[in-house]
Amino acid sequence: MRRFGFGLLGLLLGYPVAAFVGYFLIELLSSNQHDRSVEAAMTSAFVLGPAGALIGLVAGIIFGGRKSSRVD
Repeated sequence: MRRFGFGLLGLLLGYPVAAFVGYFLIELLSSNQHDRSVEAAMTSAFVLGPAGALIGLVAGIIFGGRKSSRVD
């Protein structure tokens, strides 16, 4: 259950972080002159956001499953 919770948290945080960062990077670096804002919005919403959510999900599952064990 712990892995599921951390995976869900990573999923929910990964999407908006990747989408916002991607949007501003595309606005900054794109050579498109005619519809740069549309390119940034569509790429952020449909490519970078889901990729960030998937990365966040995997990272949450991996890090959520680890328990610190102390050896006495």
